[in-house]
Amino acid sequence: MTQVDFYVLDEKAAGNRYTLACRLSEKIYHQGRRIFIHTGSDEETRHIDRLLWTFRQGSFIPHGREGDCDPAVTPVIIGHHGENDDEHDVLINLTSEVPGFFSRFERVAELIDQEPQVVASGRDRFRFYRDRGYPLNKHDIR
Repeated sequence: MTQVDFYVLDEKAAGNRYTLACRLSEKIYHQGRRIFIHTGSDEETRHIDRLLWTFRQGSFIPHGREGDCDPAVTPVIIGHHGENDDEHDVLINLTSEVPGFFSRFERVAELIDQEPQVVASGRDRFRFYRDRGYPLNKHDIR
């Protein structure tokens, strides 16, 4: 069964859920795992793509956009369709809804910052997973 982790940024935390996605991707990548970052739009996909190059000096996370890279050699894929059925390790969800394909992943990371809409949709997603019996963890990020 898919493990779901909620990462909740404290009000005083530096950055937002996009920089948190980059930090988390870096950590997961160094653990040798594959990542699919699910965004809500092409614009958001492009934003994360750029941010992964610049979020931290000296950091390198090999990544590419869904459909524009070779998944066999790209451990981090960013997209808003989720059509690549080969990805099943870690899903980082940046959308306001539970992705219909989440259950094929071993782990799901839900990222919550202090934006009121993000908090509200995060609570809805938490209830969704909880009500269906998925194992949940919450991590407070300062």
